[in-house]
Amino acid sequence: MAEKEDFIVQYSKQSLENAKEIVSYLLEKFSEKEVNRFYKDLNDFEKIIIIYPTLYLESQKKRIRRAVLSKVLSVYYSINKNKISIIAIFDNRWDETSKIK
Repeated sequence: MAEKEDFIVQYSKQSLENAKEIVSYLLEKFSEKEVNRFYKDLNDFEKIIIIYPTLYLESQKKRIRRAVLSKVLSVYYSINKNKISIIAIFDNRWDETSKIK
């Protein structure tokens, strides 16, 4: 059996800004419980893509993968050798997918 490659997850500046915006929105409109759920969803996502990095479909044009973590949360990422780069994190209630760089 082939040995699995170890992947590292790295967040881009844009994805960190997206996360801050989402946390601010959740605190303003909902509660700390929703913020904790957001962080748990991201943590669970990291654990999954480290094991199965190609689990989510890849766009043919930009070579970016979109993971829908819940009906309100999507993460865009790419894979390069042993690095998984989180490009953007979006609340699906906002129409900002055109802002992905």
